[in-house]
Amino acid sequence: MTSSSSSSQSFEASQDSKRLAHSYPEGLRADALMEEDVTWSHEFDGDRDGDQFDRSERAALRRVAGLSTELEDVTEVEYRQLRLERVVLVGVWTSGTARDAENSLAELAALAETAGAVVLDGVIQRRDKPDAATYIGSGKANELRDIVLETGADTVICDGELSPGQLIHLEDVVKVKVIDRTALILDIFAQHAKSREGKAQVALAQMQYMLPRLRGWGQSLSRQMGGGSGGGLATRGPGETKIETDRRRIREKMAKMRREIAEMKTGREIKRQERRRNKVPSVAIAGYTNAGKSSLLNRLTGAGVLVENALFATLDPTVRRAETPSGRLYTLADTVGFVRHLPHHLVEAFRSTMEEVGDSDLILHVVDGSHPDPEEQLAAVREVIRDVGATDVPEIVVVNKADAADPLVLQRLLRIEKRSIVVSARSGQGITELLALIDSELPRPSVEIEALVPYTRGKLIARAHTEGEVISEEHTAEGTLLKARVHEELAAELAPFVPAPAL
Repeated sequence: MTSSSSSSQSFEASQDSKRLAHSYPEGLRADALMEEDVTWSHEFDGDRDGDQFDRSERAALRRVAGLSTELEDVTEVEYRQLRLERVVLVGVWTSGTARDAENSLAELAALAETAGAVVLDGVIQRRDKPDAATYIGSGKANELRDIVLETGADTVICDGELSPGQLIHLEDVVKVKVIDRTALILDIFAQHAKSREGKAQVALAQMQYMLPRLRGWGQSLSRQMGGGSGGGLATRGPGETKIETDRRRIREKMAKMRREIAEMKTGREIKRQERRRNKVPSVAIAGYTNAGKSSLLNRLTGAGVLVENALFATLDPTVRRAETPSGRLYTLADTVGFVRHLPHHLVEAFRSTMEEVGDSDLILHVVDGSHPDPEEQLAAVREVIRDVGATDVPEIVVVNKADAADPLVLQRLLRIEKRSIVVSARSGQGITELLALIDSELPRPSVEIEALVPYTRGKLIARAHTEGEVISEEHTAEGTLLKARVHEELAAELAPFVPAPAL
């Protein structure tokens, strides 16, 4: 009975396949076999248990609800890629007034935003000195952890330079990443450095900062095999740990980076010597970050340097040729901006760049007149100028952003700073007066001479215009009667053409 029923079923199945072969052409036969109305029949499929999915449904990917941990929408994928760090700021107020502490934290917030973070909250604690373990003390660290949980922050930024121990202990309490002011500034410098030298200087400063802060655990503290050529029992010492190997490699990279920076410094020094040889005076623009130094350079020379309302927008020094109203040539150099508590790693790494300030004949000290505390900006910049040994260079305080500043603040600065001038690099206010002041303050040639220069020696006349200060010039039949103030070298070359005194 069983064998007869199975044979009859196989016979019917073969008949069905024959009907399919006759009713569909060769190319469509496989497609027809995949269609539901052809492949399904009540006789063979009616006894299957449960509801059957369509073939397209069974082949498709199905999303299982409730397993997503974060994303619910395609737009959130795009947002996730661009999401910035969410930070909470914390400062320790050890001296000065509450306004000073708030201004310092406001500057830290501006630095964080420049680095690309979103500031959620900021707190200040009054202490005689920072806590040696957690910077703000164990109780305040627990309160900070509650603020981090409440705001959903993923980073804490401290307004000061933390020791490696303070970083570790504070992270253990707040359970999120902790960085200090120095690391934040280094991050901004790394984003904005464009030239080869700027990148090398930032890399050197980062390695100097990172070296004492390397952490090791687990395999990082395991030791390599000690001395001996064959290994095995030939171990004469404990060997280096992994973290010691990392430190050694960082020191080797730092040494290599210093050599590269020294080579790049040589190229700049050659250009500087060439300017000295040609007796071209140099003016350096120094000042607090975002005070408008690049804007002033563009206004004075049309340099086309990047201008942006951000801290440390330009790092690489720019030197441009300029001319005084009287026709004297000089160079104008835009230097890296300074900031309160500038990390000493950066001062050392950028020392070769900051030497432009020390070797200049005049410093234009730009200060933001619209800042809440411009006097503190002046003090912070002068501290760095003192570090690079440029205290003997004459200084003109240029109070910028006059169009946005309080007139009372401008009057106060002009009263405090005797050699100062108010300008606006945006509107051009005071620029003409500034150029006249630069002309009067630049060092003048020491020798005044009157000479009748033959027309065959026109090169001396050109040098008098570029290197000296021409008082008068008259063309005669014998040559050019020149009266000018020049340097001693040019005066010696002009001496043979000085007319003899009349008897």
